[in-house]
Amino acid sequence: MTNRRAPAQNDKALNAFLAAKREIDVTLERLQALSADHFDIHPDEINRGHVGTLNHYASLLRQISDSAFKEGEHAE
Repeated sequence: MTNRRAPAQNDKALNAFLAAKREIDVTLERLQALSADHFDIHPDEINRGHVGTLNHYASLLRQISDSAFKEGEHAE
């Protein structure tokens, strides 16, 4: 008789967690590359709309960061 262990209760959760982490890592790498390329905008073409878009991105990232680090409105 083979003595095999049953899969751990959290195997599905662990796999889902790692998949979500990979998605975050890929997204962060893409954002870093886009930022390094000045968000695909030539300095001579920057206008107030670009500033607004970048401020919006920064606001969304700040929300994520505040949640992850329990800062801002997520502070305990």
